[in-house]
Amino acid sequence: MTERNLDDKTILVTGGAGFIGSNFIRFLLRRHQAVRVINLDKLTYAGNLDNLRDVEGDSRYEFVQGDIRDRELVRALFPRVQGVVHFAAETHVDRSIIDAGEFVLTDVYGSFILFEALKGAPHVEFFIHISTDEVYGSCDEGFFRENDPVAPSSPYAASKAGADRLAHAYHVTYGLPLVILRPSNNFGPYQYPEKFIPLIVTNALEGKTLPLYGQGTNVRDWLYVEDSCRAIELAARRGAAGEAYNVGAGNELPNIEVAGRICDLLGKGRDLIKLVPDRLGHDRRYAVDWGKMRELGWAPETKFDEALKATVRWYEANAEWWRAIKDRSRDFKAFYEQNYKDRQ
Repeated sequence: MTERNLDDKTILVTGGAGFIGSNFIRFLLRRHQAVRVINLDKLTYAGNLDNLRDVEGDSRYEFVQGDIRDRELVRALFPRVQGVVHFAAETHVDRSIIDAGEFVLTDVYGSFILFEALKGAPHVEFFIHISTDEVYGSCDEGFFRENDPVAPSSPYAASKAGADRLAHAYHVTYGLPLVILRPSNNFGPYQYPEKFIPLIVTNALEGKTLPLYGQGTNVRDWLYVEDSCRAIELAARRGAAGEAYNVGAGNELPNIEVAGRICDLLGKGRDLIKLVPDRLGHDRRYAVDWGKMRELGWAPETKFDEALKATVRWYEANAEWWRAIKDRSRDFKAFYEQNYKDRQ
């Protein structure tokens, strides 16, 4: 197994002002004292430089505002870096159902622009493409493995599947050092409050109802973002070019149980939970086998209940961060009212 040294490397992180990206940048700077990071982010509604206030003064960190679809900008950055971790994407299923266009343009075309730049950068040692377990579609029983066919259900998942398969094709055709990760549902600090866990936590803190699609029985495997960052860093060091790796945690729970545990942690009654009409094409269960990641030397370290408690306490302690989004963001308000409030 080849081990790549990340120290004394400059790594381009796309979408680094988002949830997982910002956590990964912080993780990388903490773990590797000689690493340098360039964060390329368009700062769409979900990109937030407040996520990185604690590292913005670090001489090893540089922020570049820009779009991964900007061919010239991307080409100009690649000669400066020896590795790439690609998070930048439109990621919210509900938004993709309303308007899929930006998902196709960012997730597929934007990835294509990056892959094209990689063709002209033979000095780049690795390119970690962050995909998702949702590319497989719903799993009634058992677990998806990396060689199973993809069968995405939502426009979001389809756009990620398109980029995923394009990454594979660019490796096969051009021999590029692309490694694909398919993580399960991440949660933790700095997650935009339209997503399930932060929406439930912040609504409960505000004494609002907690909207759950359908009967709340849809099952997800919850992966704490710190464990996810460890998996990404390990893939950058040891992942084999052309391979895909599932990243799961074994924390399969129905949404209604997760919402209930959040209520319990906050001392709120579970009667705050409100069932709303189900969303279109809602997958029942995601579940992946992450044996290949175990072979690389990774396993989740954080127990779900501990991670959920830490996440809830973070949102309690950082109300100013999420209230700035929920109270002042027109984008969040319009989305929430269209998808939840007006449907109750």
